[in-house]
Amino acid sequence: LAGGVKPTPHLKLRSPEPLGWDVARLLQSSCDPVDEGLCPVPAARTILILTSTLYMALACAGQTQEQQYLSEQQAALSSVYAMQVIPSGTYTIGCTTRQGDRCDDDEKASHDVILTQPYLMGETEVTQGLYESVMGSNPSRFTSCGSNCPVEQVSWYDAVAFANALSARHGLLECYRISINGKSVTMPNGLHCGGFRLPTEAEWEVAARGGQDLRHSGSNNIDEVAWYDANSNEMTHPVAQKKPNAWGLYDMSGNVWEWCWDWYGNYPTNASVDPVGPRDGSFRVYRGGSWYYGP
Repeated sequence: LAGGVKPTPHLKLRSPEPLGWDVARLLQSSCDPVDEGLCPVPAARTILILTSTLYMALACAGQTQEQQYLSEQQAALSSVYAMQVIPSGTYTIGCTTRQGDRCDDDEKASHDVILTQPYLMGETEVTQGLYESVMGSNPSRFTSCGSNCPVEQVSWYDAVAFANALSARHGLLECYRISINGKSVTMPNGLHCGGFRLPTEAEWEVAARGGQDLRHSGSNNIDEVAWYDANSNEMTHPVAQKKPNAWGLYDMSGNVWEWCWDWYGNYPTNASVDPVGPRDGSFRVYRGGSWYYGP
């Protein structure tokens, strides 16, 4: 990555220079841009964090009913993939004063996003055990870490295929339409698809911040919340071993990178409602830092 520079795992950055763990927007740059989603990437860079959009069944209902419905679905899915409710609202993302001078130009300026519906977010990174049970194989480099460690070596296309497969297994509507050659992926029903999907970048960052403005997801002390180069022993670790953030999400800092839905592009300059990123592009966004990167 960028000539071997080890990025700093703080709340910052969207480019392949000193990288942050949380607001960082790292691009997969080792492959032909046309096929970037098909290229296997280093273990440090990929994981899956899925969002359930089941709440859309009550998109027009009152807030109390939505929360009740989400709680019911959270309980129903707990044996499959533990999830936490992320509330709707207006949130500030991008470079804040907490990051100070550690921000790159493409993460400026901070701006508001309005998420009109609550959603369920995976409590942990998708594990090797869950991925293999759904897909029949485990592509991970760190298989010796065990079934409760995050799956890695997963391309963006692998991620959306897994989301569809998990939805189908549990009788939910598949969110993605994937072409026969696997190179074209659309979301016909948008964010209202009704099954498992990747989070948008805005959804990911809102969840990672957990309603707080901290340097890392859940703490200003990196060792409390993240596996990174100084404490990882050069490998991934089982999920949920560190402190969660305020919304009960683990490993949003470090351990392994996490795919988002969005194409990489400039941040909007004004507030946006339920943003899904640029219409097209050459690279997909992934976030969160990894076991390999650190101060």
